[in-house]
Amino acid sequence: MPQVKIIAKNFMDMVASLPEFKLDQLYENTFICEAVLRSLPALGKKYVLQLLFIEKPVPAKAIEEWLLSNGVSKHRVAIDRLVQLRVFREIIDRKKDISYSLNTKFQSNLQKYIVKGGVLPGEPMPSSITVRLPTLEELDAYALEQWECFLLQLISSSQAERPTNFSSSMMTIFQRGLLSQRDKEAPRLTVHGFQFLLMDTNAQLWYIIREYILNSEAYNINTLNEFQRNVIKDLADLGLLKLQQGRKESWFIPTKLVTNLSVTLSDSSSRKQGFVVVETNFRTYAYSTSKLHCEILRLFSRVEYQLPNLIVGAITKESLYNAFENGITADQIISFLQQNAHPRVAEKTPSVPENVTDQIRLWEADLNRVEIVSSNFYEEFPSRDVFESACDYARENGGHLWEDSKRMRLIVKAEIHMQMREYLRRQK
Repeated sequence: MPQVKIIAKNFMDMVASLPEFKLDQLYENTFICEAVLRSLPALGKKYVLQLLFIEKPVPAKAIEEWLLSNGVSKHRVAIDRLVQLRVFREIIDRKKDISYSLNTKFQSNLQKYIVKGGVLPGEPMPSSITVRLPTLEELDAYALEQWECFLLQLISSSQAERPTNFSSSMMTIFQRGLLSQRDKEAPRLTVHGFQFLLMDTNAQLWYIIREYILNSEAYNINTLNEFQRNVIKDLADLGLLKLQQGRKESWFIPTKLVTNLSVTLSDSSSRKQGFVVVETNFRTYAYSTSKLHCEILRLFSRVEYQLPNLIVGAITKESLYNAFENGITADQIISFLQQNAHPRVAEKTPSVPENVTDQIRLWEADLNRVEIVSSNFYEEFPSRDVFESACDYARENGGHLWEDSKRMRLIVKAEIHMQMREYLRRQK
């Protein structure tokens, strides 16, 4: 059974994963600097603002003096995030004392932004233009239609109500991660593609934007050249923007899909209304008229019949085994059902019956009785504080496998070994 997992990153995780030279290129843009500042933990924002007009490195011990007695763990998380994003540059002198200074490009642009204010990234539409603009409801309907059409096209081109002719640059992104195609055969979803369909909409969008950016070069958004116009068209195809044609000039209008990207995945205010009710007998009732919802439910359940506004199905052992074989995990299925729970059950705890979630995990465990994971073993920590902070760091980075708090032993995934070594070195 496939065990590959697609990583759903938000904007800041994507930024942190970029190479150093690309991060420095991003920080040449004032709006990226502002977005990074907004994303930081509260303590991280405080550190940035306090160091914003200080040109010399500040000793780590001096920063620690700003802390309250109960703020040590939050301090470590904040410093870690600042270093990951290269907002802070770590400097170690001959005596091995650590100091921090702000990234010069980030510091310079943020200073200008705070002192002089920012400018709009694009030219706004003048009030003299009389072309009719779409209403908010029309924009929402347009974005939903474009996005659902795209997802249906991924599942099966025959399911889409109208064909979508994506550009070659977009198809390169899809075929690289979500679709595979052999000679003279129709494109098929990969393991990543199946997992992608069950992700939160914001996570789906960030996955595509991340792949799109990694496939492109940096560009200046203040003036649109031919390359940038192609980018705008690609984003319009996905429903992130709506193109508006005037008599002489064209304009683009952001939809909710793109404006919600700045909201964290856990922010409940950005979530769409749910539609699924799961009963203790494993039956599912989806109050929806969307073909997309029906096709997504088919990925892990047996759809029995469909009414104009109701999809009735059941979660069975066979339907779940089929989902597991396609690379979808139990946690992804449960997360999808919880995120899309109907308002009448969403407020309940739990929103999906426990016997259902437990059984989904048990059926998955039947196929995964033994799993080999490359890992690294850590022991002989200098203090309990360092041990606990290392455990927290491993959890935050998705690499925690096992810990023995009495003997202060820790096992983490091999993929974060180098990050863990660097983190522990900074704790000395």
